[in-house]
Amino acid sequence: MSKPNGKNRNTAIILFAFVGGMVGLAFASVPLYRVFCQVTGYGGATGKVAAVSGPAAPANAPMITVQFDTNVDSALPWNFKPDQREIKVRVGEESLATFSAVNKGNRTIIGNATFNVTPYKAGQYFNKIECFCFTEQTLTPNQTASMPVTFFVDPEILTDPNTVDVKTITLSYTFYPAAADKKQQTSSDNAATKNAKLEIRKTGKPSPETKSKS
Repeated sequence: MSKPNGKNRNTAIILFAFVGGMVGLAFASVPLYRVFCQVTGYGGATGKVAAVSGPAAPANAPMITVQFDTNVDSALPWNFKPDQREIKVRVGEESLATFSAVNKGNRTIIGNATFNVTPYKAGQYFNKIECFCFTEQTLTPNQTASMPVTFFVDPEILTDPNTVDVKTITLSYTFYPAAADKKQQTSSDNAATKNAKLEIRKTGKPSPETKSKS
């Protein structure tokens, strides 16, 4: 058996490093990670479509249980939960689920959600028509928002040998502070610092607001 030449080995190393770097960059950014997953199907990423497409499922198509899971990053003071823990849906039919989020912080906060489906092999057949995860969500202090998700399970899941055994699908969301929120908070902090310095120069002592933060 011939040994691989140095050129092929170097090419393999370069390709491996490139793929590894792209994965690292994807995980470093929530929006980029979401795009990466949608393009590659990594981690049970789902698809987004305008409407139910493809051949219709038969009237006697089997039911699949869709469960809902929610998580919130520790840096985001929100309560976030599904309004229903699970629903049974007929394959190929459009279905609706809703989620509720409450801002428990003392300022307006912008959040952004990532998502995935388990088992991962079912992700390519789980299509969202409308979803709050595709846009940033802004909540004022104590504001509650209802967030709908419209979806369907592609009938092709029934013909794929790898997914014919799937009876339950879990749709999971995690909310993070959006990049716009971090920028907004930085600007607010910088403005507060500037005002505090001006107050000290003017009066020789910090303002009551500054004292309360110290």
